[in-house]
Amino acid sequence: MASELHGENSELHGEYKVHGGKLVVVDCRVIDETLADVHVSGDFFLEPDEALDDINAALNGLPANLSADALANAITAALPPEAVLFGFSAQAVAITLRRALTKATSWLDHEWDVIAPTILPTALNVALDEVLTEEVGAGRRNPTLRFWDWDEPSVVIGSFQSVRNELEPAGVEKYGIKVVRRVSGGGAMFMEAGNCITYSLYVPQTLVDGLNFEDSYKFLDAWVLAALESMGIEAFYVPLNDIATGKGKIGGAAQKRLSNGAMVHHVTMSYDIDADKMVQVLRIGKEKLSDKGTRSAKKRVDPLRRQSGMSRQEILERMAATFSARYDARPALLTEAELAEAARRVESKFGTEEWLNRVP
Repeated sequence: MASELHGENSELHGEYKVHGGKLVVVDCRVIDETLADVHVSGDFFLEPDEALDDINAALNGLPANLSADALANAITAALPPEAVLFGFSAQAVAITLRRALTKATSWLDHEWDVIAPTILPTALNVALDEVLTEEVGAGRRNPTLRFWDWDEPSVVIGSFQSVRNELEPAGVEKYGIKVVRRVSGGGAMFMEAGNCITYSLYVPQTLVDGLNFEDSYKFLDAWVLAALESMGIEAFYVPLNDIATGKGKIGGAAQKRLSNGAMVHHVTMSYDIDADKMVQVLRIGKEKLSDKGTRSAKKRVDPLRRQSGMSRQEILERMAATFSARYDARPALLTEAELAEAARRVESKFGTEEWLNRVP
């Protein structure tokens, strides 16, 4: 409880900047495990003025251990039908309050590490996603941004994808493709050396406390959209998990939340993909193409190389620098223990036919 963490009746303070919106601030106390003296403020817009009193009154007296959804529902129920919230929402207030209670965290509440690209076998890259997420959840590693690298032609399929529906066996054999299944959902990734940019974020789930899945994707990738903007690329999220520009899709994200309180957020963006080879390896159906508003797989590939004019290495360095400056992150390395554990999991799980074909 907040009273246990901060002392009975101490003043608590939380802030939350709404993605694409305004700053919300909550000051409050916890007395006998109950919310008291709740005051919501910020640079948002709210009509009528009296609705702010309704929000404060709705929160005062509630149990301090309520979920963000329960808090948001209480706020919504107390607002008059004519109330207009602009630049924030009941959910945003709930997230801010949870931050004040130290049940939700912000980026700056954590110390961040950045692991530079290291060429590793694809199966080991996939296994590291599980290992490092567990390490963050156990408190043995700081929240971490890790950039992938590889030199073998590979396809990484989503946790729930069918092998036979996603892959063209003749193309896989012809090009010597290594096929691996990852822990997160989403679509298949066609990966040759240097053809895309892939990174994973390992974070505590408190960082996205109160956010729905769609908003959590945008929230966790705000830094990379800023990095792309610094390269002259105006990128945005297309719900649920696609990153796009006015010239088309450039990448996609996936997430996996573990029971230990940590999660992995994984993104792959195309840099310079051989589209002809890709369609020989992946079965990209008409339904998926129509969903993206295009008729050919080649048109879906809109490489970062053409839009930025920068080398892949320059883009990776810009992304790492943006993240580090934004969140005061420091360089870090994979430990021998982490690499050894990932290698063990390749042998026991990620490199096995049983795991690969768990969805045939």
